This record gives sequence, structure tokens and C-alpha cells, in this order.
Amino acid sequence: MVSKLPKNSWKRQVIEVCLQFIKESNDRSTKLLDFYQPSEMKKRFDFTIPEQGVSIEQLIKDCAETLKYSVKTGEKGKEAFAGTSAPRKDLEGKDLLAPLLYEEILDRITLRFWLTHHNDYHLIYEYLSNALTFIKESNDRSTKLLDFYQPSEMKKRFDFTIPEQGVSIEQLIKDCAETLKYSVKTGHPHYFNQLSCGLDTVSLAGEWLTAAANTNMFTYEIAPVFILMEQYVLEKMRRIIGYDGGDSILCPGGSISNLYAVLCARYKKFPEVKTKGMKAIPTLVAYTSEHSHYSLPGALASGGIGTDNCVDIRTDENGSMDPEHLEAEVLKAKAAGKVPFFVNCTAGTTVVGAFDPIEPIHKICQKYGMWLHVDAAWGGGLLLTPKYREQRFRGIHLADSVTWNPHKLMTSLLQCSTVHFKEEGLLFGCNQMCADYLFQQDKHYDVSFDTGDKVIQCGRHNDIFKLWLMWRSKGMEGYAKQMDHLMEMSEYLVEQMKARPDMFHLIYPKPQCVNVCFWYVPKRLRGQPKTREWMEELGKITPRMKGEMMYRGTLMISYQPLGDLPNFFRNIISNPGVQKEDVDFLVAELDRIGADM
Repeated sequence: MVSKLPKNSWKRQVIEVCLQFIKESNDRSTKLLDFYQPSEMKKRFDFTIPEQGVSIEQLIKDCAETLKYSVKTGEKGKEAFAGTSAPRKDLEGKDLLAPLLYEEILDRITLRFWLTHHNDYHLIYEYLSNALTFIKESNDRSTKLLDFYQPSEMKKRFDFTIPEQGVSIEQLIKDCAETLKYSVKTGHPHYFNQLSCGLDTVSLAGEWLTAAANTNMFTYEIAPVFILMEQYVLEKMRRIIGYDGGDSILCPGGSISNLYAVLCARYKKFPEVKTKGMKAIPTLVAYTSEHSHYSLPGALASGGIGTDNCVDIRTDENGSMDPEHLEAEVLKAKAAGKVPFFVNCTAGTTVVGAFDPIEPIHKICQKYGMWLHVDAAWGGGLLLTPKYREQRFRGIHLADSVTWNPHKLMTSLLQCSTVHFKEEGLLFGCNQMCADYLFQQDKHYDVSFDTGDKVIQCGRHNDIFKLWLMWRSKGMEGYAKQMDHLMEMSEYLVEQMKARPDMFHLIYPKPQCVNVCFWYVPKRLRGQPKTREWMEELGKITPRMKGEMMYRGTLMISYQPLGDLPNFFRNIISNPGVQKEDVDFLVAELDRIGADM
């Protein structure tokens, strides 16, 4: 129970900071904000990310300071609602709003209801109690990952209906508990299914505060501390990449980050496309590894360039792009009268975890006037460790743009994706629409801090605070250790599989990231020649094993085909809580599940 947490518990203190802000947001006697110019705010607030992580006590202070300088959008929204509600009449001319005053609506949906009926925060603690119990179970190796049911069965078990009249608070609490009961524990140390595994509790605390602040990210006036925080963190990430200056933005996922790169690359080469459209420019061609993420052809489709103009480049035995084949395909397109304009260089492919060679690809881009984008959505976290940075990212500073998702290897809560540009001003030039009801140029502060006019969306979720708070807690040193640990655990898994060559067949014996791709070999197929038929049989067994592990609820590992390879497992270790005992469990559980298949 949250209400039973010790008073000095840091989780409780963060929750109480958030609740105090919510309470003040509904108090008409409090100010909406304490406004400071950006230059003054930078002096008042410590945005820095240190080499060593700060203390829990400092993190709690950071949360309180953040809300101190945030706009109380709850009160502002309330007053706006009260001031603009126009009378509505039914057929008999009666005022429809009369029997349901705004205060009564407010009582049903805010803390005012809870405070009136319970005199404390009991009910909101009950809500959070469900979440904290879920988190505790997610870190308990003796608990199941999930209780799996087919969609038809789930529809019978769970009440998804939205009724005519609102349900009671007690029912909502039950709804929360039921929702988590049927959810996958993605923070569990035996969850190896996706690129985003694990649950960082400091990042979670940051998301709680973000929800309490409930603001948008398009102007400084409504998100002053968050706008400056975003500016600071993104600038730090650009320096880590190797950029001097440039620009960045947080995006709703890596696919959108890659879309921004494509749009800015096209605008840079043919700025007239913004006003005149695709008919005004020649046929463009983009290039990417055959193992790259599907978001690149998706971006070309969304941008009107077309998936037929996305050319897959073959890979070597390690899954990395072949520069010679890239150049050959560029020459082929030029001979056909097309314009090669964009190369997507992947730093950590989705399935294999391969890294494309940036420097030789950059030379080809320079030679033919193409934009070089590095999609490090997956592998970007390894930029934080000196041990792997030079091996995997040599030449990344040469790229025109870089995608980097902190919600993957860095373990920020979903979603948290960034895209970075070497050239400043491209985001504005490509996307600016000058909506004068939001981006007035005669505001009382420096409007260059407003970010809304350089993105393709309008409203933008606050994804920065959970990242900043988490990074503050670990520091640069902590993140380097985290990345090294993830790689060590993956290498340990490879060692255990190599020690059992009859039981496991590694698809890529020397992984470049934390992706370990393999077949499990049941008893009846051990010792047999590794023919095409043998591989196809393993490809049939793999999804059967996945189904069994889901029903058991003990383990989750993803699988897929790749090229001419039948289905195989792709194990991901991106949860820093994973230890050798979890890897040993994985190996043993696979044998328990599949030995007799």
C-alpha cells in the first residue's frame, strides 16, 4: 500500500510532491505560475547531468523544484472552462448545464472529490498501490511474467465497456487492478522479448511528475522548465555524438525520428518541395541495409517518395551494410536519371544488432552528394560507454542526422525518442508553418525557445523529465557501467550456448549488440546434419516454443524469420536488472519447454 509506505520513502515523497502540485492547481488562491525569462530560469534551475549520479534526496528536490517553476495547467484549464461555457438549451428551453455545475464535474474527476469524501489522499494512494504492487512483482523472479489468454477469452474476462453513467471510484480502483492483472510485466528479469525491457523506477517517478504537470511542449510560456531541460539534454546528446551546435527534437518514437531525417534531407536538397510538392523535383532514391528498420520505407511512403525508391543494400556475414554494393546501386540510379539523396546507416539493427560501417558509407555520400543518416535508435546507448563507442560508432560525427531512442538501451520509460541534426535551422525551415495563434513573434520573452513550429505535430508530450531525472540519478559513469553490464550479460549468454552446441545453434556467433539470435534444438534433432530441412524443422518448433512459454508465463523471447532463414529466437538483454542467474534460468527453461518437441 502506498499509504503504508514509510514517510521517508523516496517513492512516497515524490508522490506527495505531485499531489501537492495537483492540490495547488485546484486552489484559486494560488498563482498559476512564477514566470521568469529563459536567461533567469537558467540561473535558478540546475539542469546539469553530472559524471556521478546524484543522491535520492537531490532527486526529490529536483522534482519539487521542477513543479515550483511549472505552469499549473489544471487551474488555468478550469478557469478557461468556467469562463467560456455557453448556455445550452434542451427542447423545452431548460438550461442543460444548470443541474450539473462545473464544480460538481470537478468533484467527480479531481482530488476535490477524494478530499471531500475521504479527508486525505487515500483513494489516489489506492490507485498507486496497484502500480507499486505490479512493480514489486515485476522484480520478483518467483512471479509469472503474465497470465496469457487468447483475445476471445480476454474479451469475456475483462469489462471494456464505457457506460452511460460514470462508475464509482471503487470500481475504477478495481479496473486498475484488473488491467495490471492481465498486463505483461515488461520489467521482469525474465522478459527478453523487446528492445525496450526493464523498468527504471526513477524514470517512472519522472513520468508521475510529468502527468501531474500535464503540460504541452510547444511554447516556453506553458512549459518553461521543461523546454529548457529539453534544450540542455538534447544539446548534451549532440555533444556525445560529436556535433558542435546543431538542433534536435524529442519525437513520438524512432519511426517518426527517421521520418524527420528524411523530410529534412529532402528539404535541404530541394527546398522548393515544401511549397510546390513532389512534382517540382526529380525522382529521389534512398538506400538502407536489407536488415534495417521498416520505418525507412514507411517514411518514404509518407513523404510521397514511394517505397519503390527505397533500395535495400545487402549485408555481410555479420549483418552490416556492404559499401561496395551501395555505390553500385547509386550508380545504377544515376544512370536511370534518378537522384540518390539519402543513405540510412543503421547502428544496431532490430533483429541482428549489427552496426553499419559509418566512415566508408560517409565517403560514398560525400562523393555523390547524399545525406547520411545514422539510425541509432537501438544501439545509441552504447555511445555512453568508452569500451564500445569507438568500436561501434567510428565516424558518427560525420552524419547529417542521428536517431537515438533513450527508451531502449538507456531504459527510459516509453516513449522517449530523439533525432539530432548537425545543421541548425533545418527543422524550422522544413516544418515551420507560422501559426500566429500559438507562435506570436511579439511575446514578452525570447520566442526562439518555442519549439512547436519546428515539428510536424502541434501538441507534443513531455518526454524529457523522465529522461533527465533518470540520467541525473545515474550520471555519465552510471550509464557507462549499465551499458557494459548489458553487453557482459549478453556475452555470458553466448558462452552458455556455445558450451551446449547440441542444444543451441547460434545464427550470429559474435553479436555486436545485446541481440543473441539462435535456434533451440530439441532432443530428436540433435546430432543430425544441419541441412535446409533441419533448419526448417527448427523454424516450425520455434513458434511452438514461444506459445508454450507464453502459456506458462515464465519467459518471453521474440522470434522471426530473416531473409531465407526460417524462424529463430532473438533474445534481448536491455534490462540492467538481469543477472547471470536469469541467463541460467533462460537456458534451463528453454530446455524444459522444448526438449521433447
